[in-house]
Amino acid sequence: MPIYTLAPCLLESLLCIVVSREFHLYRRTILCIFPTMKSPLKVSVSVLGILLLIVSLYVLTVETKNNIVVGDVGFSTPESIEYYAAEDVYLVTNVTSSPFQVDGNGFISKVNPDGQVVDLKWIDGLNSPKGAAIVGNYLFVVDINQVHIFELPSGKKKRSITIKGSTFLNGITPGTDNDVYITDSGWNDGLNGEFTESGTDAIYKVSANGNYEAIVKDKDMGGPNGILLDGNKLIVVTYDSGQVFSIDEAGNKTAMPAPPQGRLDGLLKLKDGRFLISSWDGAAIYVLNTDNTYSVLMDSLESPGDLGFDTKRNIVLVPLLKQNKLVFLPL
Repeated sequence: MPIYTLAPCLLESLLCIVVSREFHLYRRTILCIFPTMKSPLKVSVSVLGILLLIVSLYVLTVETKNNIVVGDVGFSTPESIEYYAAEDVYLVTNVTSSPFQVDGNGFISKVNPDGQVVDLKWIDGLNSPKGAAIVGNYLFVVDINQVHIFELPSGKKKRSITIKGSTFLNGITPGTDNDVYITDSGWNDGLNGEFTESGTDAIYKVSANGNYEAIVKDKDMGGPNGILLDGNKLIVVTYDSGQVFSIDEAGNKTAMPAPPQGRLDGLLKLKDGRFLISSWDGAAIYVLNTDNTYSVLMDSLESPGDLGFDTKRNIVLVPLLKQNKLVFLPL
């Protein structure tokens, strides 16, 4: 059988196996072209060139489809994303203006996993909502010096708890019994929008019944931000000093390896034991591997905030504060 007769059949089989439905048009076009080709050499070269083109386009399409970017939909400084499994949606806190401003303009959006906004201002009337965590049927949200607790699925506010002496409540992680642990990054509003140190760096435990207690207070903590309860210890990343450390039940602090660059924000732990950490200086999501080395999950992410995780789809949820965008990164 001549090669110019066999080639379309081989190409057809290959396309059916490795190429997604988006390339059916390419397949039909190729098969239309082949009958007009007379030279076996020309056909062979053409087949090779077309295959390379299709593979390149296929890889490009897969990479584009893997990462979903959501923007230009009304977000206003999105800071945190929390996966609400009961409704299979993402809850996004929006700081809006200054992170210190008590203006009632802050809100929480409800977004589908495909990036479609279900309700831009599902909960509004907040000031500067940042970290959010779901514990049972409650949504805890930190807001400057308060912790708001909302009932789920209604979104009705249950109570607001003022943490006396705090200045910049920021990170949050679920506890073990209708409670959460939160960080105070210890910042005041300075001139020209620059943050100044307030010396209130701390970690608090807050319960759904309104009670709270200070776990650690230390003005030299380095601006604690992301926080995670990992067994019987807390893991904390800092924004000012770019450190990672653990705190045990006795309050003892143990240093952990720090990422290549600092101004750390979000913190997650994966099922395989690795930690994910977002860095403003690195514009990246770093991976702290189980051998204490670091790798990069993704870079070129300006101002990555508090990380979320879609446990159903195995997707890392990244808010980009300054770009008013969300990025969904499948693992």
